[in-house]
Amino acid sequence: MTRGIKHGSSQARQGLATLSPLALCATAALCPNKSLAQDSETGADAIVVTLAYTGETNAVLAGGAAQATRYLDNLDLQLAADLEELAGWQGARLYAYGLYNNGAAFSPAVGDAFVTSNIETGQHALRLYEFWLEQDLGSAASLKVGLYDLNSEFDALDSAGLFLNSAHGIGVDISQSGQNGPSIFPSTALAARVGIELGGGWRARVAVLDGVPGDPAHPPRTTVRLGNGDGALLIGEIEAGFDEGKILAGHWRYTAAFDQHDGGISRDNHGFYLRGEARLVFAADGSDRGLTCFFRLGKANGRVNEFGGFGSIGLVYRGPLSSRSEDQVGLALASAFTSAAHRGASGAGRSEANVELTYRAALTPWLSVQPGVQYVINPGPYAANDDALVAALRAEIAWEF
Repeated sequence: MTRGIKHGSSQARQGLATLSPLALCATAALCPNKSLAQDSETGADAIVVTLAYTGETNAVLAGGAAQATRYLDNLDLQLAADLEELAGWQGARLYAYGLYNNGAAFSPAVGDAFVTSNIETGQHALRLYEFWLEQDLGSAASLKVGLYDLNSEFDALDSAGLFLNSAHGIGVDISQSGQNGPSIFPSTALAARVGIELGGGWRARVAVLDGVPGDPAHPPRTTVRLGNGDGALLIGEIEAGFDEGKILAGHWRYTAAFDQHDGGISRDNHGFYLRGEARLVFAADGSDRGLTCFFRLGKANGRVNEFGGFGSIGLVYRGPLSSRSEDQVGLALASAFTSAAHRGASGAGRSEANVELTYRAALTPWLSVQPGVQYVINPGPYAANDDALVAALRAEIAWEF
């Protein structure tokens, strides 16, 4: 779900796709951080370019649909430009995001619905992932228009971002929805978003998005097609911030018609979610070290969606060792519940659940390594798939220019 960069040849693309995490670490050690386009008076970067590579080896150790090993990757190139600094356009910002993936698919080996790796696309592609313009509207509001990742602002928590399983990025109740999913990784849609600062830690955001991101018939392409009965996805979210935490409440709805599990047609494809995070344990030295808890609850119309309910909870400890204040260790549980209408039409089980334990070691400001293990209960959720034990090793390298 993510995010052009130009490759000179097919050999270069194949080389990126086959790098191992150990090779990544060796390569990164030769590359220092850089920054460009810095304004000498304000110290602010008028243009910031970020290049990041994520490589991940995944293996089904037991159970699942098949015991297999896959290497997945993400190559991201992001450009953020302050148009006020560059051209005097007051309160305007431009953002472009390109993405490359090797296209390997690991989830079929697990047989799960959640997708154990949040960088899996199943499509070998180089694409423009986001491209938008944001304009301030006074001092407390802004308008953003363009290709837009819904999950970059909606239904997102910092603490939950540690985990490798995609269910902790955005809930299964909304990620399953629509004809081609909502506008999230790896296919985004044309959108307009308004954000408002309400004061006192309160914020509101609403967005209108094309109801079918990309082209379902050609998944690797970046495509904007309006009409054709696609309809729109409407979403709104309220955020209540407080010391060391926040609560999010959101509601989403499609305007198009969808097939029901009983053969009927419905224009009532909607859902809502509630999620939050809070710091529970604080470091004695006043640093960012400590324990954070997060949760999420979600509901979708079960007459048109496979899963009618979703819940997750997790704990993240930053700085588990005093000498490693940027490391994080986390334990999380996610579970999605099939709707009665879907079970009646398909014979599916009642739920799929996932337990994940992971540790992210920040080796340098630009390199991290993250091993993790997941246990998937009733993947699919169908009885034909045994519970799966999955292991992963992720390496992330990022440079800022």
